[in-house]
Amino acid sequence: MQRRKFLQLGSLGVSAASLVSFRGKQTVIKPIVISTWDAGIAANKAAWQVLRTGGRALDAVEQGVMVTEASQNCCVGLGANPDRDGFVTLDACIMDENFNCGSVAFLERIKHPISVARRVMEKTPHVMLVGSGAQQFALAEGFTLEDGKLSADAQKSYDTWLKKSDYKPIINIERTESGHGPFAPEKLDTGEWNHDTIGMVAMDANGNLSGSCTTSGQGFKMRGRLGDSPIIGAGLFVDNEVGAATATGQGEDVIRICGSHSVVEFMRQGLHPEAACKKAVERIIKIKGAKAKDIQVGFIAINKQGEYGGYCIQKGFNYAVCYEGNENLLVDGKYVI
Repeated sequence: MQRRKFLQLGSLGVSAASLVSFRGKQTVIKPIVISTWDAGIAANKAAWQVLRTGGRALDAVEQGVMVTEASQNCCVGLGANPDRDGFVTLDACIMDENFNCGSVAFLERIKHPISVARRVMEKTPHVMLVGSGAQQFALAEGFTLEDGKLSADAQKSYDTWLKKSDYKPIINIERTESGHGPFAPEKLDTGEWNHDTIGMVAMDANGNLSGSCTTSGQGFKMRGRLGDSPIIGAGLFVDNEVGAATATGQGEDVIRICGSHSVVEFMRQGLHPEAACKKAVERIIKIKGAKAKDIQVGFIAINKQGEYGGYCIQKGFNYAVCYEGNENLLVDGKYVI
């Protein structure tokens, strides 16, 4: 019966790169890639070019988020808003199907921190390098030291912020390559742009999972502040037997519950990715109590069957999904508050 079903699918034109295979009665969707926010649309396109030709999930998640890192925007990469001392610092991590992982944090003047994180994973005995040590390693690996000047938009935001020097991150504020985010684009002129993360998880045609996460952190943060994004188990976690998850939003609260690892463990218990993300969100809300209304945290996840889902604390989070026959769907995340 399984063979007949497979042949019927073949007659319908399903490619050898295989959107659907059969595992007992369970439909498996692969390859598939999912990433946070509407910036994930462009990132997914690059990742899909790797996946659609039978490439490895690890290569896909690196290539995908590099698109966002390279764009001049106020959320990710060297175009991002600075810390309160006027410096852009970048964090990133990456993880493959074999529990290999690499991370960089507090990295300055390097265009692609995700690629440096991969080099840490593949070429050092360590998981994380930070600050000047991470930069020194990047330069030794052939990365170029970029101009340290702020982008025009970031300089404008920083100059405005300096007038009050108030640290009040606004939830769901994102800036896309077009210069507009899904909420309140006029905030650019007031210096109230918040920063966030692009996180991406993928499964390739061989059924192997990988993930990546990269950010400039929250705008106008204290110098030296790190969020969840470069921390394996918080901003990103991959277990090739179960699934993969990544996080976005207020990193301090993701760290409190080892967020992405928690989502994967909930999937291990049998929860659908969406339900697993919801359970992690609910745990944060329980900890924060009434203060939960002032923050945003969102999770996305995929499992070994290619099922995907996301959940967030409150309305405004979205994520992009791409697989064969459904190329780049933007999904509004379900929310609790």
